[in-house]
Amino acid sequence: MRVPNVTVMSVALAAACFSTSEDEVARVTSPSGRLDAVLVEINGGATTSFGYYAYIVPHGKKYQRGPRVADLYAAGRSRQASGANLRWEGPSQLVIEYLTAQQEKLNRPLAVVGQDTIIVSLRSGVLDTTAPGGGMLYNLEKGRH
Repeated sequence: MRVPNVTVMSVALAAACFSTSEDEVARVTSPSGRLDAVLVEINGGATTSFGYYAYIVPHGKKYQRGPRVADLYAAGRSRQASGANLRWEGPSQLVIEYLTAQQEKLNRPLAVVGQDTIIVSLRSGVLDTTAPGGGMLYNLEKGRH
């Protein structure tokens, strides 16, 4: 379900940022090898859903070094799995896929990083049956133990 009111989304994501954590949960290198798409999970605590920011950065660089191309709030890859998937459809096209999101915002449909211009799109309705239930950071940390 899309909520067109960007103000609601901004307030929800800002509220999430004032509290707990902001963690990189996915990184996918472009086919050219020059760029990485990065997904950051925002955890505002028990009373909020997860927020997600997507960035494009030079390969291997911190996500703060690149443009934030999209924001999602309460996004899911399945009914049990929070988050989104990053997929390069070519050297200059990034798709951010998810099943549903309470709010979504494409900040930069065209992102310039160094000499590369990337077309960015959001694609809802994509079910990821392999995504484990829960938040993305939780599952990364569970896999490390």
